[in-house]
Amino acid sequence: MPRIFDLPVYAVVVSHPLIGDLSPAAVSYTSGFYHIPVIGISSRDSAFSDKNIHVSFLRTVPPYSHQADVWVELLKHLKYMKIVFIHSSDTDGRGLLGRFQTASQNLEDDVEIKVTLESTIEFEPGLDTFTERLYESTHSAQSRVYLMYASKTDSEVIFRDAGLLNMTGASNVWIVTEQALEANNVPEGTLGLKLVNATDETAHIQDSIYVLASALKAMNQTETITEAPNDCNSSGTIWETGKKLFEYIKKQVLLNGTTGKVAFDDSGDRINAEYDIVNVQESHLVSVGQYYYNSVKPDGIIIPTHLKVLTIEEKPFVYVREINNLVENCTSDEIPCPHFNATGDEFNMFCCRGFCMDLLKELAKTINITYDLALSPDGQFGNQVMKNISIGGKKEWTGLIGELVYDRANMIVAPLTINPERAEVIEFSKPFKYQGITILEKKPSRSSTLVSFLQPFSNTLWILVMVSVHVVALVLYLLDRFSPFGRFKLANTDGTEEDALNLSSAIWFAWGVLLNSGIGEGTPRSFSARVLGMVWAGFAMIIVASYTANLAAFLVLERPKTKLTGINDARLRNTMENLTCATVKGSAVDMYFRRQVELSNMYRTMEANNYDTAEVAIRDVKNGKLMAFIWDSSRLEFEAAQDCELVTAGELFGRSGYGIGLTKNSPWADHVTLAILDFHESGFMEMLDNRWILQNNIQQCEQFEKTPNTLGLKNMAGVFILVAAGIVGGIGLIIIEMAYKKHQIRKQKRMELARHAADKWRGVIEVSEQIVWMSQLSILFVF
Repeated sequence: MPRIFDLPVYAVVVSHPLIGDLSPAAVSYTSGFYHIPVIGISSRDSAFSDKNIHVSFLRTVPPYSHQADVWVELLKHLKYMKIVFIHSSDTDGRGLLGRFQTASQNLEDDVEIKVTLESTIEFEPGLDTFTERLYESTHSAQSRVYLMYASKTDSEVIFRDAGLLNMTGASNVWIVTEQALEANNVPEGTLGLKLVNATDETAHIQDSIYVLASALKAMNQTETITEAPNDCNSSGTIWETGKKLFEYIKKQVLLNGTTGKVAFDDSGDRINAEYDIVNVQESHLVSVGQYYYNSVKPDGIIIPTHLKVLTIEEKPFVYVREINNLVENCTSDEIPCPHFNATGDEFNMFCCRGFCMDLLKELAKTINITYDLALSPDGQFGNQVMKNISIGGKKEWTGLIGELVYDRANMIVAPLTINPERAEVIEFSKPFKYQGITILEKKPSRSSTLVSFLQPFSNTLWILVMVSVHVVALVLYLLDRFSPFGRFKLANTDGTEEDALNLSSAIWFAWGVLLNSGIGEGTPRSFSARVLGMVWAGFAMIIVASYTANLAAFLVLERPKTKLTGINDARLRNTMENLTCATVKGSAVDMYFRRQVELSNMYRTMEANNYDTAEVAIRDVKNGKLMAFIWDSSRLEFEAAQDCELVTAGELFGRSGYGIGLTKNSPWADHVTLAILDFHESGFMEMLDNRWILQNNIQQCEQFEKTPNTLGLKNMAGVFILVAAGIVGGIGLIIIEMAYKKHQIRKQKRMELARHAADKWRGVIEVSEQIVWMSQLSILFVF
């Protein structure tokens, strides 16, 4: 030390040895006695900020405690509101805590963000174990974000014990100072800070000399610079010029220094320092952002390294395609999603795409996460089931929910319905899609029978029309028969009774009027019969017009209606009706029915029919094996849009929403929710709806419904068969008539032969009689 003061010394630039800070401290004590300014270029302990001890010490590096400023900005950017603070019980640890509390308080005053310290844990340096203290302080805390200041050795102890308590896994976030990053067991995904140019002593010396020269130049213009002390044997008087020079140095600002912007606070500590924000990835420190002049811009942070994300097949939200991973790869539109067995040691490779997969991709970009995607191990959404009934029983969650509850996954991105039962055990984001429950059924098809053309009238009406035709024909015959003005009673008629209206002609007339055919013979002659004929013509016009209108309505315009009117349909509520309905076992819809007391009877009936998956249930509805499938409206409306033979019945009920599921008290919950809200505002969710759910299919089905049916042979086959029957009947009747006529001709021939024989016999007899008479007459004359 005496060598320093062999000559007058106006200022000292000091570094430190590789181990310890004894050299800077000794120089600071000695120089401070005379108020000779000392500029440190490597010492970062908070003790040097105490001006009661180090009265003339400045430094071109910030103290470790200044990292608290960067922490606050980082928390602000990542939107972490609750944290756990772990620090060593030395000067630097307490100084860092104090500065963090001050900075976070200032943050609350500036913006609507409040950082809450849920727990503060002080670590005694040199401890071999910290497990019990760590557990007591964190097990009741909701936060999984840990800020830590400790030396390298102490950090290794803390990281080791935190790992034993499962505090370093994928659902936890660690933000640490520079010393902790040097530990050998830093958890994957840890965030830390690295001072830019911290070890570049040449650059710091250059900036120190430049700042000192600028201060001396400024001081020389206004102050008288006295000679500095030149030995240690001085009288002990304070060098006043040194005190003034210290103040001038503090006021200097080097905008473009070798190490960046150089400026000092009132304690002589470097401000406006630049930091690299680094992330531990695969045991390497990767720069993911910078803190530059009080601004932080992290990019691509992995907090933690990976989230395990689960999903489940549910069209159109998740389409699943199995591949051979040896020869096939997923397309750019798909995400690999293996399906692991119950033990997790075997898997089949699948590719997933759809609404939720696009949402996951965008979410990962927005909140800076990476992930491994897998399918639900048991293919279920999750339900509480009783296990180990023989020893008392215990309810456990299965499916996707169980994977989150038992920390086997971090996130669920699927059409997962938000309900009270699930919200008790997992965390939900705000809904990314709102929906309800509805009923899917197959449209009742009207089969076209051979007598489809008879459908406009009921059987009773057809019978009455047939009877009316013949009754009117009979009355017409009687009226014309007995009327004094009928053909039967006209005295001077040229015709005979054969030309009058007989019963056959009356029937022909009645049918001709009804069928609107021309009538060329056998019309009524009497006034009374003609009045009845006019009334019958009016009746026939109304009947034919009504038949024509109803035929168009039945065969062309009218569509079959749904069988059910909704959840309140009496056929669903009445357990005696032969109508099968079902939902998916253990699903949110299943839970809804169990919750609703008024639906308990219906649930008891449908419980035995419930399916394992929605896919199988929808297939059975199409095949007619299931009458009604009760499920989420989004899926069923999509299916009805895809297949126009399916239809949803009634209004929505049990309204809720789909949310992203996370582990309870997950630090990602707020980030995911904010991202979802931003997606709604930006129109991203609407774009996903248009791409995956709507797909113009609803419009196509509506157009199909409005397009009239074209009548075909299937609809009118009965009419043609009726004509064919008429032809066959006519042919049959003509055959009968011909046979009858032949029979009559044969009979007439026999009669003629008999008559001829009789006449001949009669002639013979007459001749014989005449001969006998002549003989007798001759005898008489003889006598």
